[in-house]
Amino acid sequence: MRRRAAGYANVHNRERAGKEYHQIGASIAAKELEQLQSQMDIFKTNLQEFAQKHRKDIRKDPTFRAHFQRMCTNIGVDPLASNKGFWADLLGVGDFYYELGIQIIEACITSRTNDGGLTELGEIMRRVEVMRGVKKKDKQTQISEDDIVRAIKTLRPLSGGYEVLQIGTRRLVRSVPKELDKDQSALLLLAQKTGYVNHEMIKNELGWTTERTDTATQHLLQDGIAWLDKFGDENSFWIPSYFSSGTD
Repeated sequence: MRRRAAGYANVHNRERAGKEYHQIGASIAAKELEQLQSQMDIFKTNLQEFAQKHRKDIRKDPTFRAHFQRMCTNIGVDPLASNKGFWADLLGVGDFYYELGIQIIEACITSRTNDGGLTELGEIMRRVEVMRGVKKKDKQTQISEDDIVRAIKTLRPLSGGYEVLQIGTRRLVRSVPKELDKDQSALLLLAQKTGYVNHEMIKNELGWTTERTDTATQHLLQDGIAWLDKFGDENSFWIPSYFSSGTD
């Protein structure tokens, strides 16, 4: 009986110790969370002071603006993408990305019938710069690719399919709601160096059957992403998104 009683006592003591450890652990976790929240509040306050001090640089210098945005993102603050609230009033750039977004839409529409709504990001930026009257030596009018990417994110609620796609080394702006399938993406990747693909290239590089190649290239043509060039018995499928006009 003594052994059994001692066994019960040990079990009871272990359970009580376990509860005490759990309570201590919960208390420590709560304190650490409180300290972390306090540190975040202090950091946000410092961030606000920094923003007030460097307001002009944030508005006018695209490089400074990009660094500031990344710093904010690290703590879950998105001041430049909102046109309402404290940050918008503080920085005076509440409408910056919305205005830029409208200009991006106009730039995409310009070539949609030619490239099927898939345009190189650099070309979109060039067109927007023309609209804004950007001068290379004037930082007040300059924008960056980072600005273009962030502005495109503000267009998502429009359900127009606006998105930046990474195809190999190229970044393309999609301005139509239709998604690229895997085969279309593979052909766009293959066409990066030459600007076009043909059946021989596809067979040698991707090992596709004739049927698969025909289906994929026809989809590119139907979506307006490729142009067909017939030369003798060979069909080439050119990707207009990979060619910048350089003119308006």
